[in-house]
Amino acid sequence: MAAPPLVQLRQFDTCRLIPSRFVDKEDSVLVPLSEDAKHLADIFELDNATNARLIAEHGRATGIGVDELVFGVPNFRMINAAYTYARPEGSRFNTDERGAWYCAFDVQTALDEIIFHKTVEYVEIDRFDDTVRYQVLLADFNNEFHDLRGATRYAKCLAPDSYIASQKLAVQLLEAGSLGIIYPSVRHAGGTNLACFRPALVGNVRRGQVYELSWSGTPQAKVKAVRR
Repeated sequence: MAAPPLVQLRQFDTCRLIPSRFVDKEDSVLVPLSEDAKHLADIFELDNATNARLIAEHGRATGIGVDELVFGVPNFRMINAAYTYARPEGSRFNTDERGAWYCAFDVQTALDEIIFHKTVEYVEIDRFDDTVRYQVLLADFNNEFHDLRGATRYAKCLAPDSYIASQKLAVQLLEAGSLGIIYPSVRHAGGTNLACFRPALVGNVRRGQVYELSWSGTPQAKVKAVRR
């Protein structure tokens, strides 16, 4: 497949949503499980042995090298986590071997993407009764990316129900040194997303608004901004 055109992107305040429970805290979420210091050390040892981000940061991951990860910048753990915790089935522009930093150009697009995937989960179990909070992570980009906007030849890469063509393109571009892909949102008409392939390009990551998403008996989600 021929590579999509390259464009220079200068986009600030892109929005990525992650579950609030995964946002870095001063104390580990494992602390309440411990009875004493020795017990806590044992818990940490077990967690570290299976923590995909820590495994990658120690150079033992197969999908991404430690030289690609970032250290010493604000929120670096959350940046690295995006690349080291890939879904078992992959996502639109990554396989199960390596993740990517997905973000939207505006918060409504980011919300619609999350709401769609969460609703699919509830459809599968036929239960719409849940409340979850998501933290917005803002990031800035000023680099050259491949662009699928207006490129009809890549329509299969934007299929609403299949990642086969898009993952194939992503693997090809990643191997060729691509920095990432700009693409129109499949879940929010008129929205634009970015899948950034390189951790070092995710700039100035900081926290934004927190949103609460709730389902009460129907697939229609309610969205509420809870704090900033």
